[in-house]
Amino acid sequence: MNNPWVIDNVTILLRLLLSMLLGGLIGFERERSNHAAGLRTHILVCLGSALIMLLSIYGFADFVAEVNVRIDPARLATAVITGIGFLGAGTILFTGKSITGLTTAASVWVVGAIGLAVGAGFYFAAIVSTLLILLNLVVFNKLEQRYIRGSKLHLITVHAANTPGVLDEVSGILEEQGFVIKKLVVNERSTVPYGELQPALPMLEISLQVLTDRRFEPVEITRRIRTIGQVCMVTAE
Repeated sequence: MNNPWVIDNVTILLRLLLSMLLGGLIGFERERSNHAAGLRTHILVCLGSALIMLLSIYGFADFVAEVNVRIDPARLATAVITGIGFLGAGTILFTGKSITGLTTAASVWVVGAIGLAVGAGFYFAAIVSTLLILLNLVVFNKLEQRYIRGSKLHLITVHAANTPGVLDEVSGILEEQGFVIKKLVVNERSTVPYGELQPALPMLEISLQVLTDRRFEPVEITRRIRTIGQVCMVTAE
């Protein structure tokens, strides 16, 4: 290609297809992990970034020879990076106990960079970056969970009859399991059995945020709390 400002249609097609492939590989991993931004989102971000990069480099080639016109191939690329930052922010969620979606937001942002690289013809860097990103998302994630897993917060909600000692029994079971109670909220409620003309039953709603560095087993902790006679409902997440 003698003229750096001219590109043929076949090369444009190949670059757009490659951007779809590389973005789709990362999006497929996110889709399998059931994240907010999945296969189609990553493909669209990478494809759109490649298209804008192509437009930035070759879309204004007719004005290169004009007097007092300066062509800057990076002018639209900077806007892409900024715009994708807002898209990635939409995948970050605060659930009340933790922040999730940071890795997916980072993957959306870096997929945009891969699309820009493909659009500029920087194939080797784009392919190697895709492989390194997949290594980080798949292999490093497993290593982190197995060897360097840190303490995490979990939310446990218990509905039980308002009887003396129920809170002590719940907290005792959690401490036996190695949980550290970081936050405790107790609400008193009254419920009437459905279809029965009886006085309202005094109930407690106990919400606990617990910290543990062990593997969290919702079924096991729910089973143990259910052994308390006054408990009628348990949720663990």
